[in-house]
Amino acid sequence: MNRTITPAPVRRAITVKASQARAFEVFTSRIGTWWPKSHHIGKAEPETVVIEPRVGGRWFERAPDGTECNLGKVLAWEPPARLVVAWQINPKFQYQADLVTEVELRFIPESAGSTRVELEHRNLERFGDDAAAMRDRISAPRGWPLILDAFVDAANR
Repeated sequence: MNRTITPAPVRRAITVKASQARAFEVFTSRIGTWWPKSHHIGKAEPETVVIEPRVGGRWFERAPDGTECNLGKVLAWEPPARLVVAWQINPKFQYQADLVTEVELRFIPESAGSTRVELEHRNLERFGDDAAAMRDRISAPRGWPLILDAFVDAANR
């Protein structure tokens, strides 16, 4: 019997020195100011990255020439506590409309004006035969850890 092993979701948690509302706002409205320029799927380095603030809104990057490249869409928009986006990037790091893995972020207030941010990237089995390799890539130091480090720097300013 051939059994496909479902890879565990990628989970990360960080704490920022910002209120829950500010942490949510920096992650969403200001994503274009801190998202690593090295992490793009378009042909050119993006000028900005945008998450449209509503369910069904686009998550995309825009190049200096105005060219846009979709990354996914907003599945849940619950400021300032929760955001879920569809990650529609395939194992070749290209947008694929019919592929949806989910990235959930929870913004949990802590003492002294800090916020714990919990990330879960799930449904990785949807990458098919590349699921384990994709999990390794997005959980590696240059994956979600690098992206979250950039967010921490921005939120702590």
